[in-house]
Amino acid sequence: MPNGGNGSAEGGVAQRLKRYQERFEPVVTRVLLIGIFVIGLTAQFVKPVGDALEGKAYLGGALLSLVGYVLYDAVRELSASVRVPTRALVNSSQLGGFVSEAFQTRHVEISFLGYTGETLYNELYHRLEGLFDNPGPTRSVSVRMLVPDFGQPMTVPSRVGDDAVPVDDPAFRDRMIRRCQEYDDILSDLAGRLSATGRLSVQCEYRCYPGIPRDKICIFNRVQVLHGLYDVSARMRLHEMGPEFYDPKGYRTDLNVWSREGTAAAEAAVTTWIKHFDDLWSLARRPDWPQRAAA
Repeated sequence: MPNGGNGSAEGGVAQRLKRYQERFEPVVTRVLLIGIFVIGLTAQFVKPVGDALEGKAYLGGALLSLVGYVLYDAVRELSASVRVPTRALVNSSQLGGFVSEAFQTRHVEISFLGYTGETLYNELYHRLEGLFDNPGPTRSVSVRMLVPDFGQPMTVPSRVGDDAVPVDDPAFRDRMIRRCQEYDDILSDLAGRLSATGRLSVQCEYRCYPGIPRDKICIFNRVQVLHGLYDVSARMRLHEMGPEFYDPKGYRTDLNVWSREGTAAAEAAVTTWIKHFDDLWSLARRPDWPQRAAA
């Protein structure tokens, strides 16, 4: 255990030194290059300075240092543009780390587009419950869950018919409706109880979009986007001898990670995905979940 603590401390010092280097290296380099340029240019036209330096090619040196200054910025931008993200691809089972990281801010905003949201729901449930005892820096939470409109006929999910043709199955769609309704009820109840404490403002809302579950998108605090594609051909059986159903498995879905702290291309991708989600959310409808029978 002590060794692990020392390793963490050393890693923290190394990370701080790296951050200082990344912060001050560009400034120091630019100052040095501009300094060389100014001295060389001055030496060319101010004789005492030139005599002191005893050089003959001051103007050429000054111009070269200016070119070096320009090239320095260009090389840095090129290096940044080809930098590989630290987490380029993750599995849906790793969402917990992203959720925990998102809750380290005052204003938490998490958005989901996909199938039922089960993998994200599990992580959100435990994290929201933890806010009762330890809210940390969090003061507001907004969760938006966008799921398919299971009230409409669908090809996925559906029953596997003859020759693998998808056959709409209202009973199976009702199963998905009940699952989403349960998640919605539980998260909404947690949100209401947390808001009632007066320490936090929490909102959790489900909406429905028309279409099949193809894309899986998770957006964390509008700075990080995870995107992947469901395997729409995945099959399952409710019973060993029962019919097969087309039923994507979200926990098996790999997700590409895009962050505003990455490359310029990554930042553009984050902006595009956020706009796409916001547009779909504004067009989506509130679900008219069936009323549950009283116990």
